[in-house]
Amino acid sequence: MEIYKTSGVCASEIHFEIKDGTIENVTFVGGCPGNALGVSALVKGLKIEEAISRLKGIDCRGRGTSCPDQLTRALEAYLTK
Repeated sequence: MEIYKTSGVCASEIHFEIKDGTIENVTFVGGCPGNALGVSALVKGLKIEEAISRLKGIDCRGRGTSCPDQLTRALEAYLTK
């Protein structure tokens, strides 16, 4: 399991699992439970690159980021490891 510390959003961490380039599981720690569960369900089974292309740059209330955007940052960090 990978753990990503978020910045600028209500969720404090994102926990995720990747297998063969596909997202197996995503859990947001904190934040809006309904949205976090929705995003987690929607990205499950997607290739990392597809999730990034769909979610990158989504903004929440003028913060310059959002929980979905933070997930893309977590996935990009994973890819550069």
